[in-house]
Amino acid sequence: MKILYQGSPGAYSHLAALEAYPDAEVIACKTFDECFVKAENDEKIKIIIPESNRITGNIGIEYLIFKHRLNIYAEHFHKVEHNLLGIKGSKLEDIKNVFSHQQALSQCSNFIKKNKMIENVRADTAGSAKLISTNQDISEAAIASKLSAKIYELEIIKANIENESGNATRFLIMGKPVSQPEFNKGKYITSFLFKLKDKPAALYQSLAGFAINGVNLTKLQSYPEKNSFTSYFFLCDLEGHIEDFKVKKSLEDLGLHCEDFHVLGVFPADKFREK
Repeated sequence: MKILYQGSPGAYSHLAALEAYPDAEVIACKTFDECFVKAENDEKIKIIIPESNRITGNIGIEYLIFKHRLNIYAEHFHKVEHNLLGIKGSKLEDIKNVFSHQQALSQCSNFIKKNKMIENVRADTAGSAKLISTNQDISEAAIASKLSAKIYELEIIKANIENESGNATRFLIMGKPVSQPEFNKGKYITSFLFKLKDKPAALYQSLAGFAINGVNLTKLQSYPEKNSFTSYFFLCDLEGHIEDFKVKKSLEDLGLHCEDFHVLGVFPADKFREK
């Protein structure tokens, strides 16, 4: 099996891929777009994509989910532990500039402000570690994983510098072929997207079926349709399997108000949700 992730070796997506599929061939891609396009064109490929973070919220890949509509096979929650990495011999007081992905910088903002560092946004965390290794500047550091420190031969100046303990990122494992687990007594998530008909109070009316049938929504996010600020798609997750009568009835009620509806996937709820 081939698993694609966005970023350089040592990125948190790389770590998540190794956790979820330790025996798979793990391959790095430069961009999220590249991951989605390759998976769309090759049914043997799966991708692992960060969807949201417990501290900073959505990662911002919804437009690719809407565009490519790949099937979601699973979710995976990865515990994120940020580390300040520098060249060998560097100390905390030496660091003036810190490099990382915007999400990592935001998640470590308290530490950065306390130590009066200048933020430098880069495409990914591991790529920032690679940059520090190449520059060999004692005044520069990266916020990245311990795996990045090992790969790029950097020192961990300070470990676990994130604003809050228990930081975690939710990843989605996706691919082209449609597949879903059989309905049994387990806990499931059904993920789907929809676009409503243009009429007053459409969203309010469309969600009534979930309340009536006692179905819990865990995610509801709007995203503007291409070249429009008046037409929106909605990305939604609910607790339950699509073959459960309550879920099926709720989605049928929703469909009455939609001009576009697409099931992205049905998959087991990660046990991390119970923590």
